[in-house]
Amino acid sequence: MLLEKLFYQLLRIRLIEERIANEYASQQMRCPVHFCIGHEAIAVGVCANLKREDYVLSNHRSHGHYLAKGGDLKAMIAEIYGKVTGCSRGRGGSQHLIDLRVNFLGATPIVGGTIPVAVGSAFSSVMKKEEAITAVFFGDAATDEGIFHESLNYASLKKLPVLFVCENNFYSIFTHIRLRQPKRDITQIAAAHGIFSLKEDGNDVYKVYQTAKKTIKHIKDGKGPAFLEFTTYRFREHCGPNYETEKVGRPMKELNLWMRRDPLLKMEKIMLVEKILRKKEIEEMKKKIGREIDRAFDFARESPYLEEEPQEREAYE
Repeated sequence: MLLEKLFYQLLRIRLIEERIANEYASQQMRCPVHFCIGHEAIAVGVCANLKREDYVLSNHRSHGHYLAKGGDLKAMIAEIYGKVTGCSRGRGGSQHLIDLRVNFLGATPIVGGTIPVAVGSAFSSVMKKEEAITAVFFGDAATDEGIFHESLNYASLKKLPVLFVCENNFYSIFTHIRLRQPKRDITQIAAAHGIFSLKEDGNDVYKVYQTAKKTIKHIKDGKGPAFLEFTTYRFREHCGPNYETEKVGRPMKELNLWMRRDPLLKMEKIMLVEKILRKKEIEEMKKKIGREIDRAFDFARESPYLEEEPQEREAYE
């Protein structure tokens, strides 16, 4: 059943992220980590509409997108540990996940950096006469960048099969969007480029799913690119496993308001009220996912580090 599948993926990503956050203090994961806790419904709802042959690109907050596209959990944890069994062979860490087996073309911490790559990917699909589309996830801060506008302009001009997904959590680190942009919907910017654009609640996984379904149909019908803006909120600090305090981060009143709109709690309530799942079944899901996470961490810890190639050592001597 669709709702059960969406809930399971939402729960799985949340539990994985929370486990990484809890383990991070052990100092065995030495790369920066940007958690998608609070954002999960967007990755789940969009990727549930994608096929294996469709492409995905992401940004620094990429764990949810990678997992929702079918990425290997063991390979992701190993990558964060810097191990050779990681999806980027331990060279990239949390911010540079890549897995061509599931057409996850990559993530990069450069703000807006994967947007033009996604446009190139979509252009490649047209040239190769593929039916695939390319979806690219980015934050609201990426819409401040010039490359964002250039990419939308070219995608619109060439009617490329690309889905732009903006996760609007209102912040660029600590700077609110009202201090960076005039009062407007980001969808208005995309629409001004002649792109089919929609805005929806990014904390409602079913609404995300339905909205993404509509826009993907638009793209696959040959009508050109589409743009989605989902409002959401990150629960942890910009970079790292901790919660922010009001002195160094966002207003606690605002954070608490959004945490009451937690996408996982919202979906869990629906599952219970509609009697799609019982509490016992949800607890069994948690145990099953917990066992999967345990195996992934054991695999990562036991995996070897990448040994330098002789030519690499010579380059530093």
